[in-house]
Amino acid sequence: MNHRFLTFIVVAMLGATHSPAGFAQQPAIAPTGQKSAAPPTPSEAAIRAESEAFVAAFNKADAQAIAAFWTEEGEYIDASDRQMVGREAIEQDYSEFFAANPNVKIQIAIDSLRFLSDSIAIEDGRAIVAPLPQGAPGVSKYTAVHTKVDGKWLMASVRETWIETPITRQSMADFEWLIGAWVAEEHGNQSESVYSWVADKSFVQRTYTTTHADGTKTSGVQLIGWNPVQGRVQSWSFSPDGGHASGLWSPNERGWTAEMIGMTGDGTPTTSLIRIARLDDNACVWQSIQRTLGGVAIPDTDEVVIKRQSPPAASQPTER
Repeated sequence: MNHRFLTFIVVAMLGATHSPAGFAQQPAIAPTGQKSAAPPTPSEAAIRAESEAFVAAFNKADAQAIAAFWTEEGEYIDASDRQMVGREAIEQDYSEFFAANPNVKIQIAIDSLRFLSDSIAIEDGRAIVAPLPQGAPGVSKYTAVHTKVDGKWLMASVRETWIETPITRQSMADFEWLIGAWVAEEHGNQSESVYSWVADKSFVQRTYTTTHADGTKTSGVQLIGWNPVQGRVQSWSFSPDGGHASGLWSPNERGWTAEMIGMTGDGTPTTSLIRIARLDDNACVWQSIQRTLGGVAIPDTDEVVIKRQSPPAASQPTER
């Protein structure tokens, strides 16, 4: 049995709202002992707005609009180390990409944004494209150098790197380890989760009920399965506030990590990186890091231990 794969299953199902075991997400309030993230500066807000506009142009397959986000002599180095210099070359490259990949869409997660001066900033992030272009599955990471030109932030240089994640489809028997009940506690909240087979064992469904510190309860659902288009294991999560998130998962030395992108029930975009470390067959450690809410960084969560819920003890016969 592939325990590394099974570890992923637990984490993926616990990543429904970017918080462990389906606990209510309260990103505007920092955990005890942590300070709330500072509001973005005007320059940071402007660059993040440009990022959203880039996504909108990409999802419309508007190569000309995409090229306009670069400076006149800006450069774009793709994951194959091909270099395009100037807006005309960049526009041509994107036009060819859209022609070869119709209906493609992109989501972007900004991991960091650093200002070297009042007119230069460096952005690091991740991009998820679907349907996935042909080739080995993986995650696209990028570094963009922004420069301020006549009061507007433009990209002077963008370099992409493709991180391959050689994952193969596993036997569905591996999911058997997960079936049953699990429990976790965090900051006075307790969540009980039940995992079961659905669709003739093509997917695992997790349903959970969370009892909050004030006694109120919420519930949600998540599906885990193999995405043949992405060539990856993927999670689809639906939280009680009407929000949703999807995650693409990759193995690491201790367990798994997931690139999560979603939104809250009111439409605020969210991103996070979920990571899991397996302790044994009945417990694992979960944490959500690199989180953003509406494009603003928020604190990492605490590490949370999730345990398999022991079945009730069998009744003992009464002595007579």
